Amino acid sequence: MKFSSSIAAAAALTGASAHTIMTNLVSNGVVNGVGVGIRVPSYDGPITDVSTSDIACNGGPNPTTPSNVVIDVKAGSTVQTYWRHTLTSTSSDVIDSSHKGPVMAYMKKVSDATTDTGIGGGWFKISQEGYDSSTGLWAVDKLISSGGVQSIPIPSCIANGQYLLRGEIIALHSASSANGAQFYMECAQINVTGGTGSVSPATVSLPGAYKSTDPGILFNLYVSPISYTIPGPSVFSCSGGGSNTQPATTPATTAPTTTAPPTQQTSTTPPVSGTGAPLYGQCGGTGWTGPTTCASGTCKATNEWYSQCLP
Repeated sequence: MKFSSSIAAAAALTGASAHTIMTNLVSNGVVNGVGVGIRVPSYDGPITDVSTSDIACNGGPNPTTPSNVVIDVKAGSTVQTYWRHTLTSTSSDVIDSSHKGPVMAYMKKVSDATTDTGIGGGWFKISQEGYDSSTGLWAVDKLISSGGVQSIPIPSCIANGQYLLRGEIIALHSASSANGAQFYMECAQINVTGGTGSVSPATVSLPGAYKSTDPGILFNLYVSPISYTIPGPSVFSCSGGGSNTQPATTPATTAPTTTAPPTQQTSTTPPVSGTGAPLYGQCGGTGWTGPTTCASGTCKATNEWYSQCLP
């Protein structure tokens, strides 16, 4: 099924004001400043061609600013990244709610995190969350609800040393056409301590891990019921080396994106009261067979294919 011209136009208009940037890294309870230890871009636009080197750590149309800071991170801990529409946006301005899709994180061991481009092999996925059929929420919905906080567990079994930590969002609102999926990613520069080094992750290359025709990249967001497979490799596990990428019809088993750091705003779970779809859940659209009322918020149409419960 293809987008109508009106839907495509609406998506394009929304996109200009709906981009996002990974701006901060929180480690050991310390909130590092915007761009500290992260190569933030000068423009918040997406990468749409998965075959280019820009898919590794951004760049190209979004030139990034180098940082000479490497942030200490404890193996086995959970760090947080902040996502914001712009470098000066607040937690209420994360990404447009139409930009639904998965949220992921990767790592790559490097000799010098301040100079390594990230391009090429060595990447392994450490967390992912896609579509949760039990709530009707995408990972991006939960990210918005949390004020833009993505929580990322750092494996305890990896070797000590410097790594690139890559946060990623894939926005699927225009993904039913070739190169329509929008990729947002930044690379943080970290130094892992306390790791056991007992397991060596299987790795992939960026570019290379994604194909433009992958079912999680070429995807029609507006067809129900939603069945979505997160693209890329399995999530690395210290116990088994990886866990299978699960279809979106089951809740993700990796760490959710909504746990806020102790010194920052507390993450929230969309409130549910009474019957109807939860806040940020789907409540209508062509072919939709689920709830058409909202337990919290108001059902608002994004386009003819999708309506959502919004505050």
